[in-house]
Amino acid sequence: MNALWKFWDSSLGKKIVMAVTGLAGVGFVVGHMVGNLQMFAGAGAADAMHAYAKLLRTSMPLLWAVRAGLLACVVLHVTAALQLAARNRAARPQGYQQVTPQASTFASRTMLLGGILLVTFIVVHILDMTLGVAHPNFTHLDPYNNLVFGFQRPLMAAFYVLAMAALAAHLVHGAWASFRTLGLRKASERPLHRTIAVAVAIVVALGFMSVPIAVMIGALQPQGAVSEMQASR
Repeated sequence: MNALWKFWDSSLGKKIVMAVTGLAGVGFVVGHMVGNLQMFAGAGAADAMHAYAKLLRTSMPLLWAVRAGLLACVVLHVTAALQLAARNRAARPQGYQQVTPQASTFASRTMLLGGILLVTFIVVHILDMTLGVAHPNFTHLDPYNNLVFGFQRPLMAAFYVLAMAALAAHLVHGAWASFRTLGLRKASERPLHRTIAVAVAIVVALGFMSVPIAVMIGALQPQGAVSEMQASR
């Protein structure tokens, strides 16, 4: 236990924890995006999304174990990030008079701010689309219509798009930095060359953004409840 605490208390330990939990988060958002893209399955989209929702609930103990794991990842990731930021500020209480970035990117310089926005988004999204307490027309196991009705609110749709832009920036730097921290990627003579990270970030962000945008332009409309959904209520 003492060794584990020493590991956590070290700056390197916190960076490793951030890297591991961050990559776990990348895996989750990619899978979640793929599931959301079933919204574009045409006339059978409501059925597809309903089947997707039921699949996630096939084993409630497993679902809650996954949820607990994701929550632990978020808590550890955020805690490590805030503690590292506090240490950096303590090490240099007075900032530079002039800062001229050399090898940093906009994504890396806005990681903390973007992270705060993403944590806020996670809380709002759970209240809205998972628990339904902030949703005007929430129906259990009807994710298709929940998303459509939810994104017919312009402010919510805009907030979702903004959060996905922050997610993209987070992925550009975070995924790349995680591989570097874990020693899975060697040092490069071109520190700003992050093609794979940029590609993943763009695909994920556009995949998520496509749903609220499609709702706002009328490309996705509400669909009638499927028979299986009615039977499950």
